[in-house]
Amino acid sequence: MLAAPARRPSPRAKLLWAISAALSWVVPVLGLGIWALFDSHRRGVQTLVFVLVLLAAAVSIAVIPLWRYAVHRWEITDEAVYTRTGWLTQESRVAPITRVQTVDTYRGPLERLLGLATVTVTTASSAGAVHISALALDDARETVAQLTTIAARHRGDAT
Repeated sequence: MLAAPARRPSPRAKLLWAISAALSWVVPVLGLGIWALFDSHRRGVQTLVFVLVLLAAAVSIAVIPLWRYAVHRWEITDEAVYTRTGWLTQESRVAPITRVQTVDTYRGPLERLLGLATVTVTTASSAGAVHISALALDDARETVAQLTTIAARHRGDAT
């Protein structure tokens, strides 16, 4: 078994994942509010559902980002790109440098706001691209440059 990759995402990843989770709860909470506004005959059921939704939201906003941060790791060597992601289910990926086809950087609105970026390493793999998410912008730029340099030294066919 391989050792776990050594590097973590930026500590701001926890905030990114918490904000993303909070935004995902806006529609359900609004739906509950509309239900309560138009149906005053089921307050007991509404209260129960509201409490359950609040508990689930609290876990997804406060606990899961910390758990994800504890799991997420990445590393680049002269031979491969290594990642470990997930929280409930976890995935470890190894992408040989000789299989790297492209290296891209993505920055969504929240990532831009927090100074973060995601590096995507596309390989000749049916499993799809390898994503190194929630990196500090400078780390993402350095990672892209490092991957470009390493890949240029390897004359693989990337297929």
